Amino acid sequence: MAAQTQSQFTASLKKYYSFYTGGFVAFVIALAILEQLGVPNKWLGYMFLFATIGLYAGIGIMSRTADVAEYYVAGRRVPAFFNGMATGADWMSAASFIGMAGTLYAAGYDGLAFVMGWTGGYCLVALFLAPYLRKFGQFTIPDFLGARYGGNIPRTIGVIAAIICSFTYVIAQIYGVGLITSRFTGLEFGIGVFVGLAGILVCSFLGGMRAVTWTQVAQYIILIIAYMIPAVWLSVKQTSVPVPQVVYGFQLEKVTAREKVLTADPKEQEVRGILKARADAATAALKEPDKAFAEGRAKLESELAALRAANAPEDQLKKAQEALDKFPKTVEDAKKAWDKEKGLAARAAPPRPHADPFPGKDEKAQDVARKNFLALIFCLMVGTAALPHILMRYYTTPSVREARQSVFWSLFFIFLLYFTAPALAVLVKYEVYHNVVGTAFSSLPAWVANWAKVDPTLMSITDLNKDGIVQLAEIVIGTDLIVLATPEIAGLPYVISGLVAAGGLAAALSTADGLLLTIANALSHDVYYKMIDPNASTTRRLTIAKTLLLVVALLAAYVTSLKPGDILFLVGAAFSLAASAFFPALVLGVFWKRANRLGAIIGMLAGLGICMYYMYLTYPFFGVKAPLWWDINPISAGIFGIPAGFIGVIVGSLLSPAPAKDIQELVDHVRYPNLGTEVPSRAG
Repeated sequence: MAAQTQSQFTASLKKYYSFYTGGFVAFVIALAILEQLGVPNKWLGYMFLFATIGLYAGIGIMSRTADVAEYYVAGRRVPAFFNGMATGADWMSAASFIGMAGTLYAAGYDGLAFVMGWTGGYCLVALFLAPYLRKFGQFTIPDFLGARYGGNIPRTIGVIAAIICSFTYVIAQIYGVGLITSRFTGLEFGIGVFVGLAGILVCSFLGGMRAVTWTQVAQYIILIIAYMIPAVWLSVKQTSVPVPQVVYGFQLEKVTAREKVLTADPKEQEVRGILKARADAATAALKEPDKAFAEGRAKLESELAALRAANAPEDQLKKAQEALDKFPKTVEDAKKAWDKEKGLAARAAPPRPHADPFPGKDEKAQDVARKNFLALIFCLMVGTAALPHILMRYYTTPSVREARQSVFWSLFFIFLLYFTAPALAVLVKYEVYHNVVGTAFSSLPAWVANWAKVDPTLMSITDLNKDGIVQLAEIVIGTDLIVLATPEIAGLPYVISGLVAAGGLAAALSTADGLLLTIANALSHDVYYKMIDPNASTTRRLTIAKTLLLVVALLAAYVTSLKPGDILFLVGAAFSLAASAFFPALVLGVFWKRANRLGAIIGMLAGLGICMYYMYLTYPFFGVKAPLWWDINPISAGIFGIPAGFIGVIVGSLLSPAPAKDIQELVDHVRYPNLGTEVPSRAG
């Protein structure tokens, strides 16, 4: 009867989401018709934004629950197919949807590290963790650590680590929400962050994991439609073939040919020379900043005085005064400005070959690039297999078997986007190289000005050589812009821009929901219920969980409004942190009976501590960074934390007594699926 009920439940879900998909497609077509009838773009943007958030809110409200199992693990009855779709949405964050193609656009071959690392990580999830955690049952990752290693110390460290990596990750998602909301509603970025926050909370506040799961399925449908349509449209426009994954190799050949033309173009070389001169001047000024500051200000003051003495025309006086006003007021301000100018050296280089692996001036530079490529793949793979908000999803399936199947469906749904991202990057680069570069500044498309208003660091084009024509080196396009601006860059109807914005919003909201729920659940379940008040009533537990969810969300939104860093670094940092803190303790906890409490404590503290220490040293949080260890970039700090974690668990376990017999029996129970569905209730 139970199997029949689950089968009927799955059939009902398929019917509901089929109607939902058809309704969403009809909604997009209706908005396209309204655009043709002359409805202003701003109103179309509002319709997309509020209709999709309203839809998610409706699902969240209908999924409200007062049952603990429903709130924390969706009642453990999410079919593998739908859990795979929800996991795909949970996984396809703002970084994947907004930043993936942008990174491939900017980095070319080297950007494939993200594709390979993130998808490869699911193989580790399937082999090492998902089925065993589902067999364990219960609610959270710290739950497993507390039961497997015994005592509250491993559980507490797990909670702290989950909060650190999830909070770092959620900031990136809320940043994406603010970026999309501000662009398509005209709101200031900080306000857009808090407006988007409301959309996040309506999905998870009332129903927890149950609401988040069914909302994420709906969000996946929107985000994959939104991602595929512009890519297919660009493919048809450029090649007449509607399968971008097949034809983008031909466009890559054209991009490569265009790169060679731009490298040899005298106008491009002139602009790059200007950029190099500015970078060299800034480098020289930083050697003696006090002297350079005094000389620079004195020069501008003397020029202004000379113009006044000569009764120069008003426009010349105005320009001289503006130049003096723009000059930094203090030496510290000047040093910051020169440090920024020093970075122009990267733009002074010839176009980065999109298809060449590890481009560099010499063999040493290529070795460094290759080393960081492999280190990043490793950290992203291991981090994928250790992120608490992803591993929690496998607690929601009806059985261990469906947990394994769920990983397969997760990979399939993620593959659809990741297989398209490299193609989209090349198609957009073709558009920019052929239809923007070489255009007169007086004829620049409207999307340039529109995005420059949102954030000048994302989009700016400056006529450096004053020839009135756009050169490639004069264009600054942030990686976070590529996907969101693709429809406008390609000249597609505004309704497609709204659709992409809705998809990006769905990606950011779905991941933010999962992350906020992870943090709130770790605090409410593992800290409050397991360690403070084990006798708390169901109502009190859920009230605490919802209150913490609100507090964490508001704190994350506030931090995001300060724009603490770029999306991709924040996401990469979360993966390195999760990999260093969790992976050694989880894997050895499943596959090595001898692993014990002291080992887990030492391993988690050592892994997380070394990873955070290296990031703090080498990422320029405050404008200054220390030398790199073996040339490894801070985004791959897990390369040091993961081995430290394994060594800590192994050494700590061997230096202390073996775990108790009941814990070793727990390991056997988790390892072998035929011994039942879940562990005895003592583990919870």
